[in-house]
Amino acid sequence: MHDYLVVGLGLAGISFCEVLEKEGKTFTVVSDSSQQASQVAGGLYNPVILKRFTLAWKAKVQMELAQPFYADLEQKLGQKLDYKVPVLRRFASIEEQNAWFEASDKPGLDHFLSTTTVQNKNSSIDAPFGFGEVKHTGRIDTATLVESYQGYLNKKGLLTEESFDFSCFEHQEGHISYKSIQAKRIVFSCGYGLKNNPFFNYLPLNGTKGELLTIKSPDYNEENVIKSSVFSIPLGDDLYRIGATYKWKDKTNEPTEASKKELLDKLKTFLKCDFEVVDHVAGIRPTVVDRRPLVGQHPKHKNLYVLNGFGSRGVLIAPYTSAQLFNFIERKDSIDPEIDIKRFTKKYYNP
Repeated sequence: MHDYLVVGLGLAGISFCEVLEKEGKTFTVVSDSSQQASQVAGGLYNPVILKRFTLAWKAKVQMELAQPFYADLEQKLGQKLDYKVPVLRRFASIEEQNAWFEASDKPGLDHFLSTTTVQNKNSSIDAPFGFGEVKHTGRIDTATLVESYQGYLNKKGLLTEESFDFSCFEHQEGHISYKSIQAKRIVFSCGYGLKNNPFFNYLPLNGTKGELLTIKSPDYNEENVIKSSVFSIPLGDDLYRIGATYKWKDKTNEPTEASKKELLDKLKTFLKCDFEVVDHVAGIRPTVVDRRPLVGQHPKHKNLYVLNGFGSRGVLIAPYTSAQLFNFIERKDSIDPEIDIKRFTKKYYNP
């Protein structure tokens, strides 16, 4: 009898497994890798919404939790995951410069927004008004993280690689069973796959398709993340990740020519050197109508839980929400009302 069965092994599943292991709880995982959002993510941790120069939700506490969390994972997995890299927001006008400096005086934002304009020294970038620098930012190599964590669990015999079959799932008051697996509780952390979950499909998970390109450009020669109409994220070896799109209707993991053109058109508004596209990927972000994660206990079945809805900020949100869920289950702490699925209980009883 395990303490937990975890379904899904993206950022949500990995972060919850990490809490369980540190707290001495036994668990096993079922995952089919069907949801690609964590693997294809840009992986940035950036506390500032750069469209409006505002602090992201719970950004400070999430940053405080995330940095030691990924440092511990690097040590455990023996893999470089966390790449410290500044984010430079390209200014399109003097007005944007002024808005930036106004924002940098606000409590909370002053810790993250530099008050000095960064002048453009890269001849491959068109940025006559310079940049604003976001401090304490970086990139998590999410693809390496997922792959390495799968290997880590496989070595310990804790990963079953298959699609979860609800016809083989049973739940009683004191435990759940899935095929030969028995556990006291089950946590569904399966991203957009939650739409096919008969217990939690009442939750308003939308799903937003994101597509990203990888380009190779020896002439670009840029070490910072550049944020303009798209992100440009340096990966090393003259490679850069370009993203991302937001599409609400297409729910497939297939890259499209239309999104490729959209990304290239936006990139060419500021990148002035030659490049070639070497990769094009897509995934469905698990997004929610109120832009908050989905964390908590099923309204009726008390040993069924959900950890989901991280949207495009999963790198930062995952450690925070995992701790919230664990402390709720094991220590009877309350979940932050903004993320507790109790906010949608009426939808369960009145679909």
